[in-house]
Amino acid sequence: MTESRENRRRRWIIFSVLALIYILVYFYRVSLAVVAGDITRDLKLTPQQLGGLSGVLFYVYAVAQLPLGPMIDRIGSRKVISGCGVLTAIGGILFSQAESLTVAMIARILIGIGTASVLMATFTIFSHWFSKQEFGRVSGFMVAVGNLGNLAATAPLALAVAAIGWRQSFLIIGIFQIAVTALVFIMVRDRPNRDKECDHHEPVSGKPSGMMAAWGEIFGKADFLLLGMIAFAWYGNYLALQGLWGGPYLMEALHLSREETGKLLMFTSIGFIAGSMVIDSIARKIFNSYKRTLLAGQLLLLILMSVFIGPADTLPQTLFIPLFFLIGFAVSSGVMIYPVIRVMFPVRIVGTALTSLNFFVLMGAAVTQQLMGIIIGNYNKSAGLIPPEAFHAAFLLPVATLAIAIVMFAFAKDYPLGES
Repeated sequence: MTESRENRRRRWIIFSVLALIYILVYFYRVSLAVVAGDITRDLKLTPQQLGGLSGVLFYVYAVAQLPLGPMIDRIGSRKVISGCGVLTAIGGILFSQAESLTVAMIARILIGIGTASVLMATFTIFSHWFSKQEFGRVSGFMVAVGNLGNLAATAPLALAVAAIGWRQSFLIIGIFQIAVTALVFIMVRDRPNRDKECDHHEPVSGKPSGMMAAWGEIFGKADFLLLGMIAFAWYGNYLALQGLWGGPYLMEALHLSREETGKLLMFTSIGFIAGSMVIDSIARKIFNSYKRTLLAGQLLLLILMSVFIGPADTLPQTLFIPLFFLIGFAVSSGVMIYPVIRVMFPVRIVGTALTSLNFFVLMGAAVTQQLMGIIIGNYNKSAGLIPPEAFHAAFLLPVATLAIAIVMFAFAKDYPLGES
């Protein structure tokens, strides 16, 4: 049966609505980099506390992946995203009103739980609405669109904070979250109508696997664990720079203004968006492999991130924009982990497999950001500023982790492109 015009139209409406809520997920992930100084002053935080405040969202997000996967497979992505969206809105509004570290932590925990389901539940929906051959392209496109939230959390957020303050900025985002969550509940559908389902979609046979059986099948694959390692290192590097410590490094070690810092971090987002739009084509037309595309991109990311161990201090500022753009472009190769999962496991457990992999992704961000905060906090401030040497030592952590992960992932199987 050919795919109906109604289903083709419907799936792109669903894509658009899910893209809106994923934009907000990305905003919450990376927005602390620009407002770190304001929050540190208002809540009187140490570097260790700031690292913990940033990292707690990712710890909670990562742990939440494990129960959310089976929930997505059993009760449906739409209900899970909608329920979690309510928690995100509550957390976002609470964060805007926080007067202490404790309240801010509670708010970030709620945001972490609330945003945890969005991307993996979205990819599960795509598994029903798009074929395996289309999945790599549409998942990369979703990540590209989601990075608009990343973009909004850089230069635009810096301008908003300068105009109305960080509290009002986050309050507005919290209110917008409520509206988008309602839109998801009203307009999204988990799968096409059975009688109109096109023939290239993989049928779901039998009942969903039990939680323990699904995890046994997933974690029993050595290649999944190797993929998890590189996912951990990939996102740890990205969020080390974009999510938290890139902002303080540029402002305190290199003495750039908030606006200049936001602009540079924005170019990382632009690079990520540009790369995500073409990464599936690169995998198919240049490398003919998801694995080789991922390895090549991560190797480039390793080389570029190494400049923050020291060389960036003496780079001409004219090179910063292309540097940050290229970092974002290299980071986009990481989205190849998702089509690999799509071809590695059957659709009946794809939600559990995706969220299980995302556990490694978010743990990478959480652990890296927090450990970097501990490393930085062990250095004495000079004239109230963190010395460059503290940042060099901290950035060595994600760089070394990525180098090890690249070597290990080289031994993983190369799964075919969009085939069974």
